[in-house]
Amino acid sequence: MVSGPYAAALIGWREAVAAIYHEVRAAHGADPRAAWMHFRERRDHLYKHHACSALTDLEKQRFDGFDYHAYDPQLCFVGEVDYAVEEISLETEISEGALPYRRIGVARFLHRGAPHSLDLYWLDIYGGGLWLPVGDETNGTTSYGGGRYLFDTTKGANLGLHADGKRILLDLNFLYPPSCALNAAWICPLCPPANRLPFAVNAGERSRDAEAVEGPRRLRA
Repeated sequence: MVSGPYAAALIGWREAVAAIYHEVRAAHGADPRAAWMHFRERRDHLYKHHACSALTDLEKQRFDGFDYHAYDPQLCFVGEVDYAVEEISLETEISEGALPYRRIGVARFLHRGAPHSLDLYWLDIYGGGLWLPVGDETNGTTSYGGGRYLFDTTKGANLGLHADGKRILLDLNFLYPPSCALNAAWICPLCPPANRLPFAVNAGERSRDAEAVEGPRRLRA
């Protein structure tokens, strides 16, 4: 059960996350890489200092920023959203019990001339929210095995859906792991098999265990 003080802190956390993404959306059109750098700096600060961070107090003391691949403009797409697809209802277990969600559309894009797609899910909880998890061939090596998130609007993570609903920003450089990748005490929905891309996405946040695979590579610019 959430206490009053924690609930107040959680409101602040979600406001901070929403503010970060608002700033990213405002800056991305003019300079995507600068928007990404700003995202990293603001997110690092939030996780190091906020009470609702998935990092433990000891980890916060030692934390000097998450590890990222270099920004790759070739992994930034504008997806075309197709809502004329079969609606599929699914559910997964989280700490609060069963989390129902359903496919409401598909985002289609081209990568190196080949067509790809990602299912768009709606979280069927009070208030709802768009959820876009992404899996790829790096999962379990240089990225979290359960996939990463690109959108989770319930918690403020919103890169941008065009006002007409027909286009969505798929900048894979902003991929980040769910909280359960940082702290085993958290239980999060993982990427469904349908959203596993058939190529390696060497972009976004790297796994905290990635050094065991590739060696240390703390990116600062």
